[in-house]
Amino acid sequence: MDVVIKNTISSFDPSQAGWQFMWGILLVGLSGLGIVVERFLYIYVRSSKNRDKFLLDFGRLIADKKFEEAVTLCKDSKLPIAAVMSAIVSARDKGKEGMTAAADATFLTEAPRVNRYLSLITLIASLATLMGLSGTIFGLIYTFDAVANKPAAERPTALAQGIAVCMGTTLIGLGCAIPLMFLQGFLSLFSERVIQEMEEKSLKVINSLAV
Repeated sequence: MDVVIKNTISSFDPSQAGWQFMWGILLVGLSGLGIVVERFLYIYVRSSKNRDKFLLDFGRLIADKKFEEAVTLCKDSKLPIAAVMSAIVSARDKGKEGMTAAADATFLTEAPRVNRYLSLITLIASLATLMGLSGTIFGLIYTFDAVANKPAAERPTALAQGIAVCMGTTLIGLGCAIPLMFLQGFLSLFSERVIQEMEEKSLKVINSLAV
């Protein structure tokens, strides 16, 4: 294992064949990781932090018919669901259709913010895999060229370098792509949960206010 790590690290040295692929894949992977962190903070922290407490307080205010206080509570919150609830309560005098239209308009603004960039993570993971494959092909070409054109004394070293390029680029490509795909799946599941809750809670509030 130590040998693999050592050889992989040495593949980033500009004196090694295929180092461009190694750095390219690493930069792509880091950009994907940056998006994952940003999405985690938005979906898991901003869109979910104190959500249960907000819904509890909001429900109590609606039950007590303290609508102005409920709107104020929503505006003080940064939760996406708070924006939808605020739109519904503000449109309560327009009937069920008016509240539904207000909720839909706000939902169309808030839902894309929750799902934003998630597909880009998948794209970056695929790009890392393809760059790793490109590095593998480059390594094979380098290896075949060594067999055909290098002097006999230089062939073992050239062959070792070519094989190292093949294995190194494949390893780092998959090493970037697999975690990104896993994290994208996790974030997608959580974002769907947030969006479904927005739909469910908004429908319940509309029905309760339309009575």
